[in-house]
Amino acid sequence: MELHPLATRFASVADAYERGRPEYRPAVVGALAAELELGPDAAVLDLAAGTGKLTRALVAAGLDVVAVEPQAEMREKLSAFVGPDHALEGVAESIPLPDGSVDAVTVADGFHWFDHPRALAEIRRVLTPGGGLAVLSTFPDWSGASWAHELGTLIQEMRSEHPAFDGPWWGESVRAAGGWTEVRQIVVSAQEPARPERIVDYVASISFIAALPDEERVAFLGRVGSLVEAGNTPAELGVHVFLGLTSLT
Repeated sequence: MELHPLATRFASVADAYERGRPEYRPAVVGALAAELELGPDAAVLDLAAGTGKLTRALVAAGLDVVAVEPQAEMREKLSAFVGPDHALEGVAESIPLPDGSVDAVTVADGFHWFDHPRALAEIRRVLTPGGGLAVLSTFPDWSGASWAHELGTLIQEMRSEHPAFDGPWWGESVRAAGGWTEVRQIVVSAQEPARPERIVDYVASISFIAALPDEERVAFLGRVGSLVEAGNTPAELGVHVFLGLTSLT
């Protein structure tokens, strides 16, 4: 399965992704586990796991986690945290796990990269009867910073065609596939440390920024850094995690 050209750019910014992307608080995993009725030691697949931001939070909650990530650079960082036996190479459309082997599948900021019908069929295959799917989308809330509006405008001006913005909502694909409960959504909000350099790393980890030609990307991130450094950045800023949840019927 060939990855979307923008998705492949994450490999080049794995370090910035790890530094800049927010962590998942225990409340996020707690809400996920409660909604999907996951008990202690439940088997969970973290799909398109990246550097393991969500994987680590799932492990810390006592769940039995295996992570699947297609890109070697991201998987290397993932393996360092969860061990190579729990960090497998693979894609959503061809999951390297046996039938009925997990109680839940999680996807954090990644479902838009998938071929929805093929991925949903594979997720159904690896789930136990009645197993659940949680799709997480994370949005930083920079509203407390003096540079928030200007930075948001700069990023929007750079946005290229992108499945997260231009493709169908994954819940529509779930409804079309049949055999799933109606998607329900909850929001968990938290505060995250907001050092200026971490803001720049977050921007660098955005796929369409990572995909810019090297010279243009460096210049753009320089503008971002100058803007944030010159402004007022609170010690902490908000993060909102949207959880979409559904289960096999």
